[in-house]
Amino acid sequence: MTIKSSQTLVFEALAEVKTITPNEAFKLSNSGTCNLIDIREKGELDKMGKVENSNHIPRGMLEFWLDPESPYFKSGKLDMNKEMILFCAGGLRSALAAKSLKEMGFEKVSHIDGGFAAISQSDFKIV
Repeated sequence: MTIKSSQTLVFEALAEVKTITPNEAFKLSNSGTCNLIDIREKGELDKMGKVENSNHIPRGMLEFWLDPESPYFKSGKLDMNKEMILFCAGGLRSALAAKSLKEMGFEKVSHIDGGFAAISQSDFKIV
């Protein structure tokens, strides 16, 4: 049995998904053309802060909350026609999550290079 490493999975995801900078994400967020989605765990938000105007969807619930057929679907939480821009703490989980959303059929999906660590050094306001 051969098991792919997490590093391999992330590498494959990065080859398939759009990666944007925090500054690009900031412009899209300010223009109202995207859903900025923080997939970090609640404890991470409590410890490090929340990005203003972001939506929190824990990584473990992302596919369920965005699937209209799921009993966990969060109707009205996001505009399903806008680009989904994901971020985590450092950019690894969000790459995997973006790949998963693309596999679900979402066409406009990207993730932020460097995650929250990079975002906190950009123009985004941390609250």
